Amino acid sequence: MTRRIIGVDLGGTQIRAVAADLDGAILNRKATLTLAREGPDTVIERIQEQVFLVADGEPFDAIGIGASGPTDPFAGLVLMGPNLPGWDHVPLRNALADRFQVPVFLGNDANLAGLAEHHYGAGRGVAHMIYITVSTGIGGGVIVNNRMLLGQRGLAGEIGHITLDIQAEHQAPGVVGTLEGMASGPNIARRAQRALVSGVPSSVLTRVGNDILAVTPKLLKEEADKGDRFAIEQFQIAGRYLGIGVTSLLHVFNPQRIVIGGGIWAHCHAHMDDAMWAVIRERSKSPAYWEDLSIVTAELGDDVGLLGAVALAIDGLDGRVDIYGG
Repeated sequence: MTRRIIGVDLGGTQIRAVAADLDGAILNRKATLTLAREGPDTVIERIQEQVFLVADGEPFDAIGIGASGPTDPFAGLVLMGPNLPGWDHVPLRNALADRFQVPVFLGNDANLAGLAEHHYGAGRGVAHMIYITVSTGIGGGVIVNNRMLLGQRGLAGEIGHITLDIQAEHQAPGVVGTLEGMASGPNIARRAQRALVSGVPSSVLTRVGNDILAVTPKLLKEEADKGDRFAIEQFQIAGRYLGIGVTSLLHVFNPQRIVIGGGIWAHCHAHMDDAMWAVIRERSKSPAYWEDLSIVTAELGDDVGLLGAVALAIDGLDGRVDIYGG
């Protein structure tokens, strides 16, 4: 009989679930709307329903679940759900363990994306890896000696909250000088909007009919692909900030590989990569930090969160993460 794991990705819009084998091959999948406004109890009932449906009457060995925002994997709590109103120290692990009577493992979705890439994607075969997602926000996960770094409360790996530029907060109201605040998608667009207001020439203005607020990363990417210098520069600026963040991570963790995912990187990295590498080479204490380093694009796409939840459960069963519940 094939051993099965249930993986759940709890998002603000959808609850997705898969049944997978121990090699990460997906055997079945289900999804439903989260309807987060209905509150934690109702959402948990909906999660339980998806687990039941995706199991399809077959036994399974464990459940892994990823949630956005801070989680305490040791206590099994969702500490805060950025897109889940009312989620404050919600005991999600116990709710599932009590219902299904199997071990349940809970983790932060960005951490688990890193674990998925390490198990099944672009991080296979390396013991020391960092995953960074560059999208609407910036998050990540750190793998040290083939284990996911959790920290004291399971809150490690919040890469997007590394402070890069405290002066930025004084120069532009509302800007937070973190990696996320300087290089995520919405902040790339906001920086471009501020520059265009000051009168910088660009074909971007023609595209939006002088409606500055209509400038988006997608539009900037389209104009950058056509050679617009202003649009290209916006991604180069973000690439430099990303390079500063990566350089800090190299000095702290000395990884073999960095895997970068997320929509901004997936679609725009051709305009960011050279600027990022230039900063890494310039700011590293020694070439030893980067000369054997590979920086690659994530491979798993939309399934990364689900496969991360599966990988977490497998690691939990094998004792590679000590956050047993159930």
